[in-house]
Amino acid sequence: MLQVQLPDGSVKDYLKPVRVVDVALDIGPRLAKAALAGVVDGKVVGVDTQLPEEGSVQLRLLTKKDAEALAVMRHSCAHIMARAVMRLFDGVQLAFGPTTGDGFYYDFAMSHKLSEEDFPKIEAEMAKIIKQDEAFERLVEPRAKALEVVGDLKQEFKVEHISTGLADHPTVSFYRQGEFIDLCRGPHIPTAGAIGAFKLMSVAGAYWKGDSTKQQLQRLYGTAWFSQEDLDAYLQKMEESKRRDHRVLGKQLDLFSINPLVGGGLILWHPRGATIRGELETFVKAELQKRGYDPVYTPNIGKVDLYKISGHYPYYADAQFPTIKMKDHPDSQAKIKAGGTGDEEEYLLKPMNCPHHIMIYKSRPRSYRDLPVRLAEFGTVYRFEQSGELNGMTRVRGFCQDDAHLFCTEDQVADEFRGCLEMTQFVLETLGLKDYRVRLSFRDPTSDKYVGSPEVWDRAEKELEAVCRSMNLPHMSIARGEAAFYGPKADFIVADCIGREWQLGTVQLDYNLPSEQRFGLEYIGADNQAHRPIMIHRAPLGSMERFIGVLIEHFAGAFPLWLAPEQVRVLTVSEKFNDYGKQVERQLREAGLRATGDFRAEKIGAKVRDAQLRLVPYMLVVGGREMEEGTVSIRDRIDGDVGALKVADALAKFQEEIRTKRIRQVAKPAVVAAAPVAEANEY
Repeated sequence: MLQVQLPDGSVKDYLKPVRVVDVALDIGPRLAKAALAGVVDGKVVGVDTQLPEEGSVQLRLLTKKDAEALAVMRHSCAHIMARAVMRLFDGVQLAFGPTTGDGFYYDFAMSHKLSEEDFPKIEAEMAKIIKQDEAFERLVEPRAKALEVVGDLKQEFKVEHISTGLADHPTVSFYRQGEFIDLCRGPHIPTAGAIGAFKLMSVAGAYWKGDSTKQQLQRLYGTAWFSQEDLDAYLQKMEESKRRDHRVLGKQLDLFSINPLVGGGLILWHPRGATIRGELETFVKAELQKRGYDPVYTPNIGKVDLYKISGHYPYYADAQFPTIKMKDHPDSQAKIKAGGTGDEEEYLLKPMNCPHHIMIYKSRPRSYRDLPVRLAEFGTVYRFEQSGELNGMTRVRGFCQDDAHLFCTEDQVADEFRGCLEMTQFVLETLGLKDYRVRLSFRDPTSDKYVGSPEVWDRAEKELEAVCRSMNLPHMSIARGEAAFYGPKADFIVADCIGREWQLGTVQLDYNLPSEQRFGLEYIGADNQAHRPIMIHRAPLGSMERFIGVLIEHFAGAFPLWLAPEQVRVLTVSEKFNDYGKQVERQLREAGLRATGDFRAEKIGAKVRDAQLRLVPYMLVVGGREMEEGTVSIRDRIDGDVGALKVADALAKFQEEIRTKRIRQVAKPAVVAAAPVAEANEY
C-alpha cells in the first residue's frame, strides 16, 4: 500500500498504482485541471509521473500560483521554441534547452544566422503551437533504442550525448509533442495551452557543452510568464536593467575601463572609480580594526607547490593561468653550466589568498593564548575565465578580495563564525543592501570533488547550521553540492533595488586546510600538547570589482554622499562670483569633502545640467545674494532646490550625512520576482 502525505497533513492510501494526476483527481477535478506539476519528496516531477506502489511519499501539487511551476512551464516553452525553429528553417541540429533564472534558451546548429528580425515569425509559429494545446508525452527507451531514435532524426548532438554523456544510463527519456521529439529528462507541463505570455529576448553565440574547442552554436533566449501583466513587468525591469548597466554607466561617469591592449577581464580603475573603491576599503578596514583583525600583505605570485598542498591547483586547474617556469635558482644554473637542462621552479599567479595567510600563521609557534588569529588583506587574485564569460566588472580575470582568515580553537568556532556573519550583515546593511537571503552551501555526499573525511564534513556542516539558525538569518536555505572543495559555507544572496539577485559576501568553515594532510597547522594548548586549529574564510564584499559593479547598478550610478566620487560641486551664476565660489570650494575641501567648482563662462542652467549628468549629490549655486550674505543655495540631486544656508551650516549638514553613511534613494522601480531555476531538465 502507498501512503501519500499532502501539505495539509492529510494522508491518502492507495492499493493500486497511481500517478500524480490521479491523486489530484481524488482531491477534486478543478485541482486536477489546474495542476501543472508536482513535488514528490522534494523533487519536481510531471503530473504523469508514476508514484511508487508501496511505502510513503510527500506530495505537493503545483499550479500557476507556485514559483516552481513557472520554471517547468518555461522549459516546455523552450521545447515549443525549438519546434517552431525547426518548422521555419532547414537542417536544424538541436543541442540543449534548459531554463534560466528568468527564462530559457535553446542552442542550435544551423546554416541560417538567427537575428532579431527572425523573432516575430518564430513567435508567431510558437503561438500557433500553443493554441493547438497538444500534450507533452514522455517516452522512456533503452539506450540502444534511444540511439536509433536520434539517429533516425539525424540529430548528431543527441547521438553523441547518448553515446558519451549518458553512457552509464540504461534508459533515457524523450518528450514528444506533435511531430517534435526531443531527448529530455523533464518535467513538462501537461499541455502547451498552460503557457501564458512569452517573448524572445536575444541571440548569442555558444559552444557545444561549453567547450570552446567544439562546434560553435547559436543560443536563442526567451522568457515566459503565466500572465501578460507579469511579462510586461519583467520587460520593464529589463529596460531598467539596461539603464543601470554598470558597463555603460562606468563609461559615462568615468569610473573604469577595460582596454584590449591591457587584456580582457582586467579592470583599469579611473580616479573617480578608485575613489569609490578607496572609500569602501577605508570603511571595511576601520571595521576590521574594531573587530580585532590584523592587516597583512602577500605577493601576487607563489610557487605551484604551495597551491598543490592547498588543493587549489588540482581542483581549479582549468580556471588558472598557465604556470610560470623559472630556471634562475642556483642549483638550476649550476646544472645548466654543467651541460644539463636544469630544474625548473614553477610559479602561479595567486588564485587564492588563503595559502599565503596560512604560511603567515605558520611563520612562528602559536599558543592557545594567541588564538583567535585574524588576518585580513585586500588581496588581488587571478582566474583564467573564458573570454565569453567575461562581463564588465562582474566577471573578471583579476580581482581584489576583502579577504580574511581566522585561526581558532574548536571552542571558539561558534563565536568567530557568528562574528563573521554579523560583520557581513553590518557591511551590507550599511550600504542599503538589506534585502538578502542566506544560503548554506554543503557538500554533495555522492561527489568526489571534496577533500577531507565525511566525519569532518558532517561536524563542520552541523556547527555552521547551528550558528546560522541561532541568528535567525533571513530566508535561510541549504544547497547540497555548492560547498567549496575544502569546507561548507554561508553565502549571502543579495537582491538589488530592482529585484536581481547577486551572490556577494561569504563565510566558510574549514577543517581541511589546517589538517595534517594539508598544511599541518598547530597551536600549543593549555595542556602543553599540540592541537589543530580550525580555519574560517570570510569576505563580506567578496570581489571589489564585482561588488562595485553591483553597487553601480543598484544605485544607478547615483552613489550616496559618503561614497560619491564627487560629493559637492560649486556653481557660479556668472564669472563675477568666481572668487567667492573658489573660496567656498576651498572651505569644503579643507573640511575633507570631495568638492569641485564649475567656474566656466556658461549659463547656470547648463552647469546644473552637467552636474546632474555626473550624478553629483549636491550642487551649491552662488551669486550676488549668496556672496553678500555668506551663504550658498543648495540644489539636492534628489529633492531639487532646498534653499540657502550659511556655508558652515551647509558643511555641517554634509558632514553629518557622511558620518552616518545615510542612504538616500529615489523610489524603487517596480520589480517582478524571478522563478527558481528548475532542476537540471536536460540530460
